[in-house]
Amino acid sequence: MEPSAPTQEAMQNESHEQNSFAGNGGASHFGGPSPGGSIGGSGIVGSPGSVGSAFQGGLAPTGLSKASSLQNYHMLAFRKALHPEFFGIEGRQRVQHGDYETEAWIFRGGHSLRFTLNGFCMTEVVLEQIDQIPDRGLVAALPCAGERDFEEKVAENIVYMTTMQTETLSDHLYLGTYKEMMQHARENDSLFAAWTDAAGKPNLSLIDVQHFRNEVHVQGYQLRSDCGLVLRTQSMIQIVTPKGKATRGADARGKASGRASGKASGKAPGRA
Repeated sequence: MEPSAPTQEAMQNESHEQNSFAGNGGASHFGGPSPGGSIGGSGIVGSPGSVGSAFQGGLAPTGLSKASSLQNYHMLAFRKALHPEFFGIEGRQRVQHGDYETEAWIFRGGHSLRFTLNGFCMTEVVLEQIDQIPDRGLVAALPCAGERDFEEKVAENIVYMTTMQTETLSDHLYLGTYKEMMQHARENDSLFAAWTDAAGKPNLSLIDVQHFRNEVHVQGYQLRSDCGLVLRTQSMIQIVTPKGKATRGADARGKASGRASGKASGKAPGRA
C-alpha cells in the first residue's frame, strides 16, 4: 500500500500547524541527531486498566537485551483521542484538510496520529511501552515483529488499514539506513525525533502524513540501535460511503432520471 504523491487538489485549502518541543537533549522537528543524549523513554504515566495488562500482562523495561525493542514494539488503534501526557512529545503537526483534521505527534521510540471527522475520532500509536496505556476504546493491539497486516471498519464511514515490516540489521547497514532516513526527513519536511543512546549510537523516529480528499496515508519509521531494528509502518484511513446510503443515493438518482425522461417525452413516469 504505497501512498501516491499528493495531487494539486489535495494541497488546496490545507492549513498546517507545526511546533517543536524541548526533547531532553535530543533533536526535535527538523533537527538532526544530538550527541550526548540518552534514551529518555516514552514518558508514560500510570493509569488503571491498560493495554499492557489487558493484552500482554505487562512488559519489561526497554534496553535489557538486544531484542528488547523489537519484542516490545506494538501498533495500537483506538476509537478515541489519547492524552499527550502518555508520551514524551518532541514535535507535532496539525492539518485541517476539507472536512477532516489530523494531528501527528513524534516522540522518542514512536509516533501517534489522531484523525477526526464530524465528531468521530480515531488514533494510531506505535511505541514500545504499552503496559500503562489505557485500553478504553482500543480497536487493536498488534505486535510489530515480522510482517503483519490489519484492516478494520472503525466507523460507519471510516476504514482503517495498516501494514508493518521489521528488519534487524548489522551495525554497518543500520548506520547506512539511518543516514538515508535522516536525508529523507530533511528533504521531505518530515516530523522526526533523533537522539543518541548511552553508547553514543544514533536512533530515529519519523512520521510522514499525506492528505487526500478521502484518504490519509501515514508512514512511520522507528530505528533503534540497541538491536539494529528498522520498523516501517504504513497505514491508510479511508472515508467511504456507507452501503445503505450509497444504494439510496443510486435509487434517488435513478428516480430523478426517470422523472426527467418522462417529462422530456410528455409522459408521466411509470405510465405506458
